[in-house]
Amino acid sequence: MAAPTPSPSPAAGERRVPRKGRLRQREKVQIPEDVGPIATRRLSKRYGDLVAVDNLDLDVRAGEIFGLLGQNGAGKTTTILMLLGLTEPSAGVARVVGFDPTRRPLEVKRRVGYLPDNVGFYDGMTGRENLRYTARLNGITGPSAEARIEAVLEQVGMTDRADTRVDTYSRGMLQRLGIADALVKDPSVLILDEPTTAIDPIGVIEILDMLRTLVHERGLAILLSSHLLAQVQSVCDRVGIFAAGKLIGVGTVPELAAQFGEERGHIEVGFEGVDRSQYRATTKTLRSIAGVSDVHEPARAGEPFVLMTTERDDTSAVREAVLAAAAAKGLRLSSIREVVPSLDDIYRRALHAKGLAVTRGAAA
Repeated sequence: MAAPTPSPSPAAGERRVPRKGRLRQREKVQIPEDVGPIATRRLSKRYGDLVAVDNLDLDVRAGEIFGLLGQNGAGKTTTILMLLGLTEPSAGVARVVGFDPTRRPLEVKRRVGYLPDNVGFYDGMTGRENLRYTARLNGITGPSAEARIEAVLEQVGMTDRADTRVDTYSRGMLQRLGIADALVKDPSVLILDEPTTAIDPIGVIEILDMLRTLVHERGLAILLSSHLLAQVQSVCDRVGIFAAGKLIGVGTVPELAAQFGEERGHIEVGFEGVDRSQYRATTKTLRSIAGVSDVHEPARAGEPFVLMTTERDDTSAVREAVLAAAAAKGLRLSSIREVVPSLDDIYRRALHAKGLAVTRGAAA
């Protein structure tokens, strides 16, 4: 059974605000009724002089995987704890599956599946027995419980090992069982904290594919906290970048690239039958295209030319012009694509734009 994460203790010297005063302060902030399954407005958490989360406005939609990125101490875990009702905000308000997790934590827990970073199960019990225990805690018993357990075991690919003891499971198997444990209650939201840490590359791919399938088949909203940027980029529909308690950027990877990426666009163009002796003429043709500011020739045969556009918004027009120029010059175009900056590049640029340094471990 996934062990709940304890609420962190207030920092030494924190001033205790009377509960009634805190609630009056939070009631001033309103969240519209038509928001998605996860929404926060001006959500904040202080520990004495430390601001762990600062005026967070967050929306996670049904049917999407939303990735939270940030360095250690950025506020990701504190945010998750507030969304689950495991720690109370200092200010602002959250709504999860229609409920305020501070006032209605049990209602939230019944409808939200949670996989903590260090998932815990009873080692002496089998995977199925652990799931049966979780089902019973959620009031699910009898044939309906068994049918649901069998279904989630199949979804996470654990049917073959369901009846062996948990202390024989690998880290990847424990994570799969943790996702099954979160799904037993048939939630509409999954919150996953570092779900692929210490898992082999093949296991990572399988788990990420599984999450995408869950969203597609069940319409879940998944909030995923991870420091593994490439994995987040491959599976998340939208990404939120946390830094110093603030959400400094939200959007799809292309949207974040436009916000924090280079001002110029990059386009890779490949040609068939163009050898080094033709590079100079081909480069001259590409440089003559309106909107192209520079061209980098291939370092080796078979590699593409790289075009830099004057403005990022010029990439669509430049691609069309490249097609026309290739046809006019008799060049056999084999490929053309816009190069979107990696999430790692975007993350570093976002922190730099806010005057923050990237510490060792990037978004750990």
